[in-house]
Amino acid sequence: MRPVVIHTGGWRYPGAWPDANFSFPKLRTLIQALEAAKFDAFFMADHLALLNMPVEALRRSHTVTSFDPLTLLPALAAVTERIGLIATASTTYNDPYHVARKFASLDHISNGRAGWNLVTTANPDAAQNFGHDEHMAHGERYKRAREFYDVVTGLWDSFADDAFIRDAESGIFWDPARMHVLNHKGAELSVRGPLNVARPVQGWPVIVQAGASEAGRQIAAETAEMVFAAGGPIADARAFYADVKGRAAAIGRNPDHLKILPGALVVVGATLEEAREKRARLDSLVHYESALGALSIALGVDARGFDPDGPLPEIPETEGGKSGRERAIAMARRENLTVRQLAQRLGGYGGAAIVGTPGSIADEMQEWLETGACDGFNVMFPYVPGGLMDFVGEVVPELQRRGLFRTEYAGTTLREHLGLPRPANRFFP
Repeated sequence: MRPVVIHTGGWRYPGAWPDANFSFPKLRTLIQALEAAKFDAFFMADHLALLNMPVEALRRSHTVTSFDPLTLLPALAAVTERIGLIATASTTYNDPYHVARKFASLDHISNGRAGWNLVTTANPDAAQNFGHDEHMAHGERYKRAREFYDVVTGLWDSFADDAFIRDAESGIFWDPARMHVLNHKGAELSVRGPLNVARPVQGWPVIVQAGASEAGRQIAAETAEMVFAAGGPIADARAFYADVKGRAAAIGRNPDHLKILPGALVVVGATLEEAREKRARLDSLVHYESALGALSIALGVDARGFDPDGPLPEIPETEGGKSGRERAIAMARRENLTVRQLAQRLGGYGGAAIVGTPGSIADEMQEWLETGACDGFNVMFPYVPGGLMDFVGEVVPELQRRGLFRTEYAGTTLREHLGLPRPANRFFP
């Protein structure tokens, strides 16, 4: 959910809820529909600045206003029982203690359903919202992120699971011998601890990571339990899957404890032609100004000066996101796209899409699942509520008939939904 739909034309689609990003009643309806369909989790993306595009394009963006995920998800926890709650929180523009405390609290409030999407923030405009003149360099962001992970997970292990005895007769509420003071002093961070929240229900909230660059793949192999992958052609997905799982195995991790879920925009139709017409209509609702803004974000440079009907020029390296830049350039070269064509592709949604009937969508998902391309999908909806309800009402039952998806929740925590173990406390074995 970004914060609701990924496609930039989705809010304009006939019958769509234009205000869904910023309407708690509508978000409540959506998450309850997903829980009824037995989805693993509701995954909220986040932005720490307005998208870095010209105002002419930005004024058409439905992501300009949205809730802070760590304010929204505790509220959604109160109106759901089983579905996981994953939020994005930046390691570049937060302190580890803030992140550890908020996610530990969410895990307790939800009874073990929290997940943290660890990101480094690619948008350079975010820097000025946090008192910095310049965005931190890509390599430095990942260096900080790796240490940030160690601090946050160390803070989650501040207390043993049995530290809080709450003995009313003796008047002893907790056992100081079952508390660890982190006293972390590293290259990037200095944090004493301990955290003033009991150890999370899941031990640690599930760690999610989405980077696809070399640095992103490595930090995923070292730290992630779920990877939000880019999708793309199935051959590329298989290569990414093998690479990240192989990196995890090489450092002694069980690759089965790292779930790779590519993002997939899913457009459902009664026929293939109807599904394609829906996608074409969605794309037609994206203005060229917005499309050009999306291209600028992907490339990390201002694309307004490019010849719209010429080929993509050489793009210099920047300190923005590298994997998105590389995918955009590769798409332009591979398909011989003009700047205009590339912008229009990226302007709506340029990632992997599964467009078809419930049966053909299930066929494609099954191929990915059974041929080493993924462990599941981060399903993204073209518009709400209709696009979401189409998937829930038509595709989920087909997946269930094939034995590819649950019909009931077997557990209560997000870790149980994903088949992930509860991590041991590193300080209190």
